[in-house]
Amino acid sequence: MLIGPFTQILPMSGLPLKGALQDEQLPVIPNGGIVVENDKILAVGDFKSLQQEYAGHELHWIDTPMVLMPGFIDCHTHICFDGSRSRDYAMRIAGKSYLEIARAGGGIWDSVTKTRVADTVTLAENTVARANRHLQEGVTTIEVKSGYGLNFESEVKMLRAIQQAGLHTKATLIPTCLAAHMKPRDFEGTEAEYLEVVLNELLPVLKQESLTNRVDIFIEETAFSSAAATSYLQKAAALGFAATVHADQFTAGGAEVAVAVNALSADHLEASTDKEIQLLAQSDTVAVVLPGASLGLGMHYAPARKLLNEGACVAIASDWNPGSAPMGDLLMQAAVMSAAEKLSSAEVFAALTFRAAPALQLTDVGKLSPGFVADMQAYPTADYRDILYFQGKLKPSCVWKKGEIVTNL
Repeated sequence: MLIGPFTQILPMSGLPLKGALQDEQLPVIPNGGIVVENDKILAVGDFKSLQQEYAGHELHWIDTPMVLMPGFIDCHTHICFDGSRSRDYAMRIAGKSYLEIARAGGGIWDSVTKTRVADTVTLAENTVARANRHLQEGVTTIEVKSGYGLNFESEVKMLRAIQQAGLHTKATLIPTCLAAHMKPRDFEGTEAEYLEVVLNELLPVLKQESLTNRVDIFIEETAFSSAAATSYLQKAAALGFAATVHADQFTAGGAEVAVAVNALSADHLEASTDKEIQLLAQSDTVAVVLPGASLGLGMHYAPARKLLNEGACVAIASDWNPGSAPMGDLLMQAAVMSAAEKLSSAEVFAALTFRAAPALQLTDVGKLSPGFVADMQAYPTADYRDILYFQGKLKPSCVWKKGEIVTNL
């Protein structure tokens, strides 16, 4: 099927995986077309030329100005949960601290309590609803973490719910085990003892049921130490699990661990110093920045500009969760952060597409290139610069997942 003509196509091809990008480097195909066969991209280029080459094939005619680009990849979310933390948010904007909210029964443990009592069906339905909203907004691939169970039964339940949700949404869901979100309050033992339980009891079952091959850990003064996290991630790697790390959100240290264990990504980075920035830039670990958490917590953004200038691979993700990042609007968050951090359009779109892919070990999404999966989105405008200009209010009018239209407004 030939689809077009699009006023502009941004294939996101031919760009480096790391470092700063200027908009002049961004490939833009005017009056372009794209040929899709089954779920893959066959050709991209000038529409009239493709029309001649593929004469007689099915044509999906685009009769209004549209800009086509790859579907977004959200490589860090917590969309499998039950309940709300609106009380936490009200307390936070009224000036209460993280510890004061936790002492009042809020924080991560509040979500754990609510998620533990929810059944698998409820959690799967919640995840599908949030994934489908993401999909309508052009996010075609979504990482989903556990981490609101924090015991064997509830962590398995969450990951089974994520697996079930993946059968009921067109979006691709990538599950991650975040049983190391924090040491549960009802666990009587040290952080090292809790992590040993995760390693010896939980991870073998996740592997046996093919629920995930990824683990995450939160390195922070209120969660796990760098030493405990390093040991945990090394042992998880020996069991066949890839690693990602909640790093440098409030204090530095986590990114250094992520680089040391060759983690796929180090996520958050709001507290990263020049030392951590250099380490990430010199590594293959993706630096994932989460503007939604900065907005939700009322704190500064991660140093995305510095990371790019030093040569890091920077991805932008939503951190959609019930506590610190409840909004879940990936494009809006990226657009607002771009104004604060002075990120070019090319850098933002790269961070939402092909630069986010390696954080999830994906090699065939994030670009509109022959052989890539036909995950695409089209915006109702003649100029790609409008997409960030409207700061997330301009949404895609058409989304394709594996070559199939899933949203057509």
